[in-house]
Amino acid sequence: MTLSSYIEATRRDVEAALPTYLPAPDACPTVLLEAMKYSLLGGGKRLRPILCLASGDAVGADRAMLMPTACAIEMIHTYSLIHDDLPAMDNDTLRRGRPTLHVVAGEGQAILAGDGLLTLAFQVISAHPRSADPAFMTRKIRAIELVAGAAGAVGMVGGQAIDLACVTPDPQGRVAPALDAVALRHMHLKKTGALIRASATAGAILGGAASPLVEAIDTAAREFGLAFQIVDDILDVEGASAELGKTAGKDAAAGKPTYPSLFGLDASKRMAADCLARAETALASVQLADSPLMGIGRWIIERRN
Repeated sequence: MTLSSYIEATRRDVEAALPTYLPAPDACPTVLLEAMKYSLLGGGKRLRPILCLASGDAVGADRAMLMPTACAIEMIHTYSLIHDDLPAMDNDTLRRGRPTLHVVAGEGQAILAGDGLLTLAFQVISAHPRSADPAFMTRKIRAIELVAGAAGAVGMVGGQAIDLACVTPDPQGRVAPALDAVALRHMHLKKTGALIRASATAGAILGGAASPLVEAIDTAAREFGLAFQIVDDILDVEGASAELGKTAGKDAAAGKPTYPSLFGLDASKRMAADCLARAETALASVQLADSPLMGIGRWIIERRN
């Protein structure tokens, strides 16, 4: 199977599974359920659940045991997009080629839909799959801890707070100092990298991989996460809104710190390639340099949206 076929087949599996974890219509207010469905089922790369499943495949896991966590991670990612697009945050009106949720449903319902998806994610991870195997349940607790940390104040939310503070005055009119190269990397490892990293590492943990294998996948996934954001920064400069499915040029317009703004486009592209090289070294150490997991890393660098 080619990499593109593998990614597409895995994406279809995720797309088929996602609706099965949403609340039943008679258990959730219709207005809220429709808002959650609009964003969760509205397409997208599904990179994070695909990484989770590819990591599980790499360690010989049963996909059925990983799919609930993969879908839950996509719920967390979708919640973050809903909230990031709000007027109080990035104030964006286009996401995945469609109007953002707050444009369609209003700010209040968008906030609630994000809240609903975030909390539903941890209900799904906790409840599915049921297993009488104590070892699997121990691994599940470890994965929950990992994903929660990546999504919260020490991960994605913390990174977003740094990003927002750089461009948004506080009530006293103060804006945080501009980020240098070290601080920018730190922000990106949290804001985007943390959940991407946790996606792949959780797959390895749930799959019962030995510690050296988990550590190698974790190292590679950290590099994938940073590379993804560097490429995102590049595409914000070079891409077109129609191709990206979101507003191009918004980071520059907002004065946000990005890799191209600090280093220029050519250096940024080299940095993304360096991330990929480090990831390949890590995966080669456990004989996974030719795996679909590494192929997904290459796709991160080559993508155009």
